[in-house]
Amino acid sequence: MKPLLLLTMMGFYSLSNAQKTTTQPKPIEQIRKYYFVMLTKGPKRDQDSVTAITIQKGHIANIDKLYYEGKIKVAGPFGESGDWQGIFIFDCATKEEVEKLLQTDPAISSGRLNYIVKPWYTAPMGSFVPGIPKKE
Repeated sequence: MKPLLLLTMMGFYSLSNAQKTTTQPKPIEQIRKYYFVMLTKGPKRDQDSVTAITIQKGHIANIDKLYYEGKIKVAGPFGESGDWQGIFIFDCATKEEVEKLLQTDPAISSGRLNYIVKPWYTAPMGSFVPGIPKKE
């Protein structure tokens, strides 16, 4: 009797594990394309301080807008001076869409920042969950 009970329990355990593995694909199976943007110093960085502050405020507001539209998943500056200024990671269908959205950034449209766009791949987990984030 005990061996039959043990075999039955093992069968239920195997079935429950089989269901879990078939309904939840592994992260490696979910990898998809995002776009990594390296922000670099642009050719026009000679604005007066008031204009530079206005451009920066617009830059931050644009990042916020694109984040809540689900387009930017990561954004931030580097903590040191140099040509590399910061990064974005976009969740967009095409490189052309990314470039169109980059032109809405006052720091880019003013020439204060330039950019390089590269396809980048990861599993849609954490910050990379598709869709629009909920405001808290």
